[in-house]
Amino acid sequence: MLPLDNIRILDLSTRAPGPFCTMALSDLGAEVLLVEAPPSVDGGGRLSRAADPAREAAFDPLRRNKRSIVLNLKHPDAREVFFALARDCDVVVEGFRPGVVGRLGIDYEALRPLNLRLVYCSISGYGQDGPYRLLPGHDVNYIAFAGALGIIGQGDGTPSIPYNLLGDYAAGGLLSAVAILTALWARERTGRGQYIDMSMTDGALYLIAPVMAGFFGAGRVPRPGHDRLNGGAPDYQVYRCRDGKFLSLGCIEAKFWANLCRALGRPDLVSAQNEPRRHDAAIAELQAIFAGRTRDEWFELLKDQEVAVGKVYSADEVPDDPQVSSRGMIAAVPAAGGAPAPQVAVAPRLLGTPGRIRSAGVAPGAHTREVLRALGRDDAQIDALYERGAVG
Repeated sequence: MLPLDNIRILDLSTRAPGPFCTMALSDLGAEVLLVEAPPSVDGGGRLSRAADPAREAAFDPLRRNKRSIVLNLKHPDAREVFFALARDCDVVVEGFRPGVVGRLGIDYEALRPLNLRLVYCSISGYGQDGPYRLLPGHDVNYIAFAGALGIIGQGDGTPSIPYNLLGDYAAGGLLSAVAILTALWARERTGRGQYIDMSMTDGALYLIAPVMAGFFGAGRVPRPGHDRLNGGAPDYQVYRCRDGKFLSLGCIEAKFWANLCRALGRPDLVSAQNEPRRHDAAIAELQAIFAGRTRDEWFELLKDQEVAVGKVYSADEVPDDPQVSSRGMIAAVPAAGGAPAPQVAVAPRLLGTPGRIRSAGVAPGAHTREVLRALGRDDAQIDALYERGAVG
């Protein structure tokens, strides 16, 4: 048994937030059908531009556990197919700019009369209302407006652009999954679905609520590279080692910092932790010390000394880490032809009803005929839909 067995999702999204949201839900058992546009409509799509779309899809975790149908939703026959699917599903996820699904005639107001239990989630950069609702954007823009980018960066105030983890995957994908699960739980009590308006900018601001509390309560404005948690202190820092690789320290607690200083033979630095005027000098001292050995040598020396320490990995190093291996966080997913496709495994660990990667991703349209047959269309009707350009 999977925890989300029998939850059916139609996923219209194409960019990172929606697919990550439905990946998380599919890992826990939801049945996700990707509703994808034909190349003539979306300009080719990311996978269809690849040299080998089927192989790329197999390695793409955002497509795993999912089926795919290609519908040209600008065609009335395709919309009829979509309506038939929506009548019998639990969730619709879309990631278009505000107004697009309305113009296509597939927005929540159009679908609600067909299925009063439907949960409809729209994920956008700024939300469905407000002066920025139609402003183009990506992760870096959303976290900038939310204040998150303004606390990440160098001591001179220059922001450092993080990978698109904050806006797309956390504020967009994960929070949308939480919202959808909450709406499904509410439906168990009310019998009715609802509309969810997810803004990645709102989500990024939500993620830094504790930071904003410092401003609201004490007027404190964090500056990049100056606060303890963004590079301004020696105890919560990254240091370059002799081999050019980096070691991370998270010795915020006094005991961990003291253990570190003793292990380095520098007990004189213990008192520097709570003396901000000494932070720059202490960082410089530690930079010189850590430059004396390789990253792995330092980790071996410190890992058994009750020090909060970690190796800064590049992607190629992660799969071989013993902790990652022992937790089974790299999975070999069966793909077409029987060749395994390595992917990151399911992170939420439900011991009673664990999630599972059931299948690798497939290329767009792999299940179009199968889905149409399940809706009662015969081969002649399906062929006609192909000929009219409604499906692909």
